[in-house]
Amino acid sequence: MKAAFFLGPEKIEIREEEKPKVEDGEVLIKVMYSAICGTDVRIYGNGHHNVKPPHILGHEFSGVIEEIGKGVKGYQVGDKVTVVTVISCGNCYFCRRGFHSICPNQRNIGYNFWGGFAEYFKMPKEGVLRGNLLLLPKEMDPLEACLIEPLSCAINGQSFLNIQFGENVLIIGSGPIGCMHVELAKNRGAGMIMLSDISQQRLELAQFVQADAYINSQEKDLKDEVMKLTDGHGADVIIVAASSNAAQEQALDIIAPRGRISLFGGLPKNKPYINFNSNIIHYKEVAVFGVFASNAYQCEEAAQLIFHRRLHTKEIITHIIGIEEIVDGINLVRSGKALKVVISMG
Repeated sequence: MKAAFFLGPEKIEIREEEKPKVEDGEVLIKVMYSAICGTDVRIYGNGHHNVKPPHILGHEFSGVIEEIGKGVKGYQVGDKVTVVTVISCGNCYFCRRGFHSICPNQRNIGYNFWGGFAEYFKMPKEGVLRGNLLLLPKEMDPLEACLIEPLSCAINGQSFLNIQFGENVLIIGSGPIGCMHVELAKNRGAGMIMLSDISQQRLELAQFVQADAYINSQEKDLKDEVMKLTDGHGADVIIVAASSNAAQEQALDIIAPRGRISLFGGLPKNKPYINFNSNIIHYKEVAVFGVFASNAYQCEEAAQLIFHRRLHTKEIITHIIGIEEIVDGINLVRSGKALKVVISMG
């Protein structure tokens, strides 16, 4: 099979690799589409402590089952599927309470296991047993299906926020996740939805989500604009869908009393701290939430939303490339000239 091997920072090589052999309890998937995630871009640039080269990245992908190992029930050859990235242990304190994404013993597809930047992916036995292989409707577009995982993460992020009818929502960061947050907030009945970015190019790419206001925070003061739009009230909900210390700090300054903030984008490990005025939290009765990954149920929710056309997904995909062009695709994401770049496995 053809696969893109990560060899270390700024090094990817396309290689021919033997097609995986299926053992008892495993399932082989022929990959159809595999999307490039911002995390893949960061791993390509800096490496990751759970990624040991040579390694196949990729955790946002769809495909069809080609082979089923002995003892596997509930799947058939030809089924359309996607994967749930986090393979939790199922036994720890957090797993027993349903919080699989923060399982301390978790292992992840595309990190601990080879991922979807290849013509074939083998779901390990533990992933099959833990329900990490998600069956899709027969009529589902496999191109759109590769966006189930990132949408599930956005669903997880909004699960903390309890967006109410008519509330003002500000999303900072107009990348693929920011666009998904806009449309999820619409589905939850939000009032005014404002989308902010420092890149005018990104804001123009995000026009299809039809936010109520687009704010270029390089050209205009974000706080001033939000206060004008909300009659001085501020945003009831702020989602920081960008890996930015400054954006996280600014969210505290724009939030309305009794508002909720989601720090969706993680910060670089060499610069993880922000200036945090706890009096804002105290006197305004503000809630601040962190969020990481998603679970199988949220992937099912994402699949239903995509399948029933509750949000635009094809518009998020701005480029479709071949696996040989993967480095070009990564650089497109880096440059901000693309939203979601998807690799077609032919």
